Amino acid sequence: MKTIEFKTIGTIHTPFKDLEGMPIQPIGARGVKGQIELEKEYEDGLKDLDGFSHIILIYHLHLCNGHLLEVKPFLDTEKRGIFATRSPKRPNQIGISVVRLENIEGSTLHVQDVDVVDGTPLLDIKPYIPHFDKHEADEVSIGWFEDKHQEASDKRSDRRFIDD
Repeated sequence: MKTIEFKTIGTIHTPFKDLEGMPIQPIGARGVKGQIELEKEYEDGLKDLDGFSHIILIYHLHLCNGHLLEVKPFLDTEKRGIFATRSPKRPNQIGISVVRLENIEGSTLHVQDVDVVDGTPLLDIKPYIPHFDKHEADEVSIGWFEDKHQEASDKRSDRRFIDD
């Protein structure tokens, strides 16, 4: 199998020092503030980003080791295929979150609605563009999440994907 290496471009800082009790999705982290400390060498790449209200963070789920092909997700009681979940126990521990961009000061981004554990290595930032990223409701089906997604705003993390 081919190996790919990534360089971290910064670190995500949040109030969540442990996975226990952390929101499982950005919808459950409304109002939670965080900062992204970008490595100085990438600061010029932030040019023009301040015109966006939301950004997509792509990060390494660094507390997760190994992977499972079936997991019991936070919002369900039965095992599901890993690719039908947002579980961190993936073959490549890559996470994504859409967060609100409040402002940029030098190489520091101030964000809100962040559902990431403190110290998470950042791999990339992309602007969120609804025209590109959002699909009309009548085009979208969300599989087994259909009767569970409403629970995401109140559901909190535990250590199930770390202690396996």
